[in-house]
Amino acid sequence: MDKEAFLKIAKYPLVKFSDMSAEMRDEAIDISISAVEKFPKNMEKATQTIKENMDRKFGSPWNVICGEGFSYEISYEVKHVLYVFVGGTKAVLVWKVS
Repeated sequence: MDKEAFLKIAKYPLVKFSDMSAEMRDEAIDISISAVEKFPKNMEKATQTIKENMDRKFGSPWNVICGEGFSYEISYEVKHVLYVFVGGTKAVLVWKVS
């Protein structure tokens, strides 16, 4: 399968891990999709946008990583983490620390 065919299939977000409530998870996914689509070539700006929106909607302090090909090990507040792939290749990790 070539890259274009894969990206057509991968239009929907792929949640790899989340322990958020369904409402918070859906909102975080929508925020992540909007930011990555708005800034496809600037992951730093997408990260900043996601963090600002999460802080505004769910209180501070949220942490965000966006990009391709990263691994992670984090400590987070229970019920406040999401790891999702958006658009097939971009990963977004959102978590809150107490």
